[in-house]
Amino acid sequence: MDATDYLARIGAAADDPLDTLTERHMIAIPFENLSVHLPEPIELDDDALLEKIVDRHRGGFCFELNGAFAWLLRELGYDVTLCSARVARNGGDDGYGPPGDHMALVVDVRGARLLVDVGFGRFAARAVDLDRRDGQPDRTGTYAVRDAPDGELDVVCDDKVVYRLDPRARLLTDFAPLSWWHSTSPESPFALGLTCSRLTPAGRVTLAGDRHIVTGDDGSREEHTVSEDEQLAIYRDVFGIVLGAVPTVG
Repeated sequence: MDATDYLARIGAAADDPLDTLTERHMIAIPFENLSVHLPEPIELDDDALLEKIVDRHRGGFCFELNGAFAWLLRELGYDVTLCSARVARNGGDDGYGPPGDHMALVVDVRGARLLVDVGFGRFAARAVDLDRRDGQPDRTGTYAVRDAPDGELDVVCDDKVVYRLDPRARLLTDFAPLSWWHSTSPESPFALGLTCSRLTPAGRVTLAGDRHIVTGDDGSREEHTVSEDEQLAIYRDVFGIVLGAVPTVG
């Protein structure tokens, strides 16, 4: 596969700037954990990720979405590093998840280290400069970067730590153990329920189990409980995912 099909999937062009590629990816491709409950295998290699996300028009969780986006960016000539992150619990007040709990991308653009993350759900739609220490406004909030112990970096949104980033380079296969854990452990949030969410031009739309949630960049929020037939219609019409039945949790 070349980049043409992937770019068509997200409605972008090869010469679009990084911020445009990132936002269009987040609008077109949902963050979802349906594979955990269908169930179907989650394979962390380029061919499997592209087959799922581009050919089958599915989404995925962080390892899949950022893994596939890293492939696209490299095809377009970007210098991309896969990085491990530990997700903050309660803004860091209750500690952090284990190393490799999350995967993010650092893109080198003319010497600037730019954090890009299309696999976290709600996150910056534009790149975050890791070498700045001031606030960086984004349509999803104001982001900042703080120095943390051992050369790591805390990524902050609206004064709450989102995750602690280790900027050292990793391989996609390094994340296989945590991907397996998130897919199989009864303690994993992905094993506890269904979620499917994507950015929209004006906010975000989410289907969390039987809850259909629409939020706006202006702070508005609408939430409704929907039937299984309605869930299937939302998966199809809002997320482009055609299912024969709603996956069973547990």
